[in-house]
Amino acid sequence: MVSLSQSLRRPLTHFLARARPVDPELHTQYIYNSVPSHEQALDRVKAAARENAIAVVLGFAEQSPSHSVYIAQAIISPEGEILLRRRKIKPTHMERTIFGDGSGGDLNNVVEVDFGEHGKVKVGCLACWEHTQPLLKYHTISQGETIHVAMWPPLAPTSGVEDPGLWSMSAEGCQSLSQTYAIESTTYVLHATAVCGQESINVLKTQEGIVCRTPGGGHSCVIAPDGRRLTAPLGDGKGVTEGIVYADLDLTKTVAARGFLDVVGHYSRPDLLWLGVDKRQKEAVVPVRENASGQDKS
Repeated sequence: MVSLSQSLRRPLTHFLARARPVDPELHTQYIYNSVPSHEQALDRVKAAARENAIAVVLGFAEQSPSHSVYIAQAIISPEGEILLRRRKIKPTHMERTIFGDGSGGDLNNVVEVDFGEHGKVKVGCLACWEHTQPLLKYHTISQGETIHVAMWPPLAPTSGVEDPGLWSMSAEGCQSLSQTYAIESTTYVLHATAVCGQESINVLKTQEGIVCRTPGGGHSCVIAPDGRRLTAPLGDGKGVTEGIVYADLDLTKTVAARGFLDVVGHYSRPDLLWLGVDKRQKEAVVPVRENASGQDKS
């Protein structure tokens, strides 16, 4: 049994575009409300995972010691241990006015989770439009995940062919990206979206923006390894309902699907096409090395 929550949050990324391109006061407040980078900052979440014997995959804004902010994710075990913590590799469009880039270590986005009597399962995650990045997706798939958590902000349905926004940013477009990922990776995808409430709209003043103009955006669902949607919408399907989506996963379905499609195995041609990866963490300050004569070797 898996579950994913669909709940309220205050989205402060590209949603401010057009409506509020610059807001130093709100930006500063957002930094202060972001989760510090030290592990103790997630103690309450870790305790909740341990007390309920559940694994938690969490998306959050992370604040560095220098007060930079990053789009971050963490996977916490049923024992309450942080198994993985990463940052989004490249913030999308207007997100770059707020968030910094991830680095080489953030390519490690799949980890084995021990579910006790149910066995060990590899779980991975990506954030939002990282699901448009072919190389990043391929590297994620190569790590052998069985369950993938696709995290998304509030997503509004398209209003039609005259919609001023991109279809690929709509509820339909982003679910399509998650379903495509399920097909390509033959994993179960937990497509988790947030809900934008009226309180958030009032705070962000997005009434005149392209997105988050009205309450909604919650379209969470569970997707099978062949791309089909397994769960019904919450509430009336208009995206305003908070709640939890539940599904039972038959993990043998991933094996069955990979008999037909394994893009890092029998359905690949590494003699013709391959992916190069640099997982080294890039730091802003790098000590200068010295050779035997005491000279710099930078």
